[in-house]
Amino acid sequence: MWIALGILAWVAGWALNVWLAGRARSRATALAVPVVFGLTIVIVWEAVVRGFGISPVLLPAPTAIAAEFGQSAGVLWEDFVQTVLKGALSGYVIGCGAALLTAVVVDRFDFLRRGLLPVGNFVAALPIVGTAPILVMWFGFDWQSKAAVVVVMVFFPVLVNAVEGLRDTSVMQRDLMRTYAAGYWTTLLKLRLPAAMPFIFNGLKIASTLALIGAIVAEFFGSPIRGMGFRISTSVGLLALDLVWAEIVVAALAGSAFYGGLALIEKAVTFWHPSQRGQG
Repeated sequence: MWIALGILAWVAGWALNVWLAGRARSRATALAVPVVFGLTIVIVWEAVVRGFGISPVLLPAPTAIAAEFGQSAGVLWEDFVQTVLKGALSGYVIGCGAALLTAVVVDRFDFLRRGLLPVGNFVAALPIVGTAPILVMWFGFDWQSKAAVVVVMVFFPVLVNAVEGLRDTSVMQRDLMRTYAAGYWTTLLKLRLPAAMPFIFNGLKIASTLALIGAIVAEFFGSPIRGMGFRISTSVGLLALDLVWAEIVVAALAGSAFYGGLALIEKAVTFWHPSQRGQG
């Protein structure tokens, strides 16, 4: 019965998404398609786990994860505050802010661009499993070390995108500003910084996913008795996979909300850019 229910849910979800995709594009249909697709996956997941009798140690059912979510709401909130708000968000703000300020300085002095960006590419290629233990030893086991890991992870992607964006204006545009007797800072604020916004937001969106990943992974190498990474590592050892999946759900929701918020801000700031035209 469960397998039949899963097949029926998949067929119904597929048909509904095909029908929605064929309708005129609007905000309602754009939101409905991923919602229907997600609900279909959850129903099929539940049906497969129950139909084949899969052990909850290997893959718990969505209903079991939801039940654990309700029972452990206090623990999940505490872990969310420790990892997302203290570690990831603070590191993100510090790292991105420092990267944007550094980009202006690098843009002003060309020798810094030639010397710093190759070093940045090298540092960005370093694996987090190598840098995280070092930073944990330097800054301690609380959220400060996780924020430091996030700063290292987000700094150079934002820096590279911001520098490239500041160089995106044409010679004709810069010459036009000079005919208006505009100096460097006026040209930067009125022309080059607005033109760089699509590049900057691209870096900020990339950094938003890196920040959460960095904070969670850093907690595997040392943390107080709270945090999403700490909870995941200890719960795996205790075979409490329903709690592990609950933490994953919280991380996915937080990351999606963060990315979506940045996308909305980007749309409001860069409404003039061709990439934003024609979007609902």
